[in-house]
Formats: sequence, C-alpha cells, structure tokens
Amino acid sequence: MVGTRNPLNLGAAARAMSNFGVQRLRVVNPWEVAFREARSAVGAAKLLAAAEEYGTVAEAVADCTLVVGTTAVGHRELQHPLRRLEEGAQLIRRQLSTGKVALLFGSEKVGLSNRDMSHCHWLMRIPTRDEHTSMNLGQAVAVCLYELVRQGKAPGANEKKMRATAGEMERVTGVLFEALRASGYVKPRAAEATEEKVRRMVRRLQLDARDAEVWLGMLRQIAWKLEHDEEPRR
Repeated sequence: MVGTRNPLNLGAAARAMSNFGVQRLRVVNPWEVAFREARSAVGAAKLLAAAEEYGTVAEAVADCTLVVGTTAVGHRELQHPLRRLEEGAQLIRRQLSTGKVALLFGSEKVGLSNRDMSHCHWLMRIPTRDEHTSMNLGQAVAVCLYELVRQGKAPGANEKKMRATAGEMERVTGVLFEALRASGYVKPRAAEATEEKVRRMVRRLQLDARDAEVWLGMLRQIAWKLEHDEEPRR
C-alpha cells in the first residue's frame, strides 16, 4: 500500500487480506493518522499490528521476485505491459511457488506514480466498465485477492532457477545507471526520467538470481573502468 490516506481504506484492505489468507502487509509512506487509526479495523488487528512500514517502494519490494502494480489506467500513458486481473492472477499464482510477489496499490487520489510503477515488472487492472474505471481502494484489494485464491494454491513449479529479487534487480539498475552517467549518456535535466526508463528495462529482462549476479559483476567492472580510465578521449 503506497501513500494510503484513509484509515477506512487501510482497515478494509487489511480485513480483506485476513479474509483471504494474505498475512504480510507492507505500507510505504502512509499518512500517519490513517496508519494509526486503521489499527482498530475489525478482524485485522494482528495483521495491522505486524504491518511493516517503509520509506520507499524500492525498500518495500527488495526481497520480491515479482512486483505487480495495479491501475485503473484512465488517461495515463503506461510504459509497462498491462494485464487483466484474471490473466495476471494466474501468473502471480505460478510465481508464488518459487518466490515472493508484491502487489502494489497506490493512494486513493492519484494511484501509483510513474516512479512507483518503474519498480514493477508489469501492471494489472480490474475489468470495470469504461465509464467508471476507478474502484474504492479497499474493494480493489478484496477483488484482487479473491481472484488470486479462488482457484486454489499455486501449482508446484518445475523451474529450478530462482528469479532475481527486486533488490538484486535494483542493484543492477543502480550500477548500470551510474555507468551510463559516467559515460555521458545521462543528461542532467532528464536524469530522473532516464533512471525510470533504465529500471523498467532491467525488469523486462526477467533475470534469474545467478544471471543478475553476473550482470552486476560486469557492470561494476565497466563503471570502474569508466571512472579510472585516464586516457584522453578523441
């Protein structure tokens, strides 16, 4: 839950999590009043008491191998693959058998920002009617979680490879971005937008943990070489 402001929505989301057996709630920069008052939500007191608070999305999803953002789309120009809930739920169930999955919900007013979304592998939407795409936050959480559990637990995976976590992918992103900055590719005025583009690109690679480590080693060597190369450029 990113930037949640209404204690009723936070409480409803926690209650839906308890209903459907999802026990780990992570909140990013919640409005303090909402976070405090939501602790009295009926049936979700223990879950809310154990909620983990983070300052950034990157920190909140660092140990997850798949990060999925939710959106009502509206008039936004998205930079990610967008899947309907029923399709996305199948992919999430499959991934849950090999690693942790983060399902991101944005604030009631603006949803997830572009920077929040840059941490996602892809996005998911609930198929509402075009004339009224936005749903109440607590209801949206309940609908998504119901779809995740209604066909039972995720089947056992045949894959032996473990996907890289979001934290590992963020380290790759950071070193690649610094190498690009050192090479002169990153323009100061567009640095933030470029970083978001690089983050989205890295996540589309869908690296496994071993490949992420190899990429990290190569990129660190490139970055070091760029920083220490004293030969004049022609």
